[in-house]
Amino acid sequence: MKILEVTDRTPDLINRLLEVWEGSVRATHLFLSDDEIKSIKEYVPQALNGIAHLMIAEDDTDCPVAFMGIEDGTLEMLFISPEERGKGLGKRLIQYGIENYAVERLAVNEQNPLARGFYEHMGFHVYKRTDLDEQGNPYPLLYMSLSDVD
Repeated sequence: MKILEVTDRTPDLINRLLEVWEGSVRATHLFLSDDEIKSIKEYVPQALNGIAHLMIAEDDTDCPVAFMGIEDGTLEMLFISPEERGKGLGKRLIQYGIENYAVERLAVNEQNPLARGFYEHMGFHVYKRTDLDEQGNPYPLLYMSLSDVD
């Protein structure tokens, strides 16, 4: 498994990452309906193309199995193929982000307790909660940080 930053975000790569995203969301975001996932999916390519730093993890066949996006010290996205979950890849990606991009903040859906537990295991702690997500939808967010935030 190798981790690399992607600068050439081709349509083919974006489509492959969209598959990773959908598989990951369907495995972890059980609070979303099928229609909600389809609606959100429409915005994912724009997010992938617009994020400052896009890292992908590729398997031995150079196929993306996970990705994360980082902007200004904030982990904006982290998605792992369902078949790769629980193998330490998320930990490797987070450590890579912390070491190479000074990641110190993130937001996670409150309704995704496995993700919250994972981030807590990685040293993050909740410093703020909102009732709505950043698009104004009724999905509470937990804002987490590695350091103390007032």
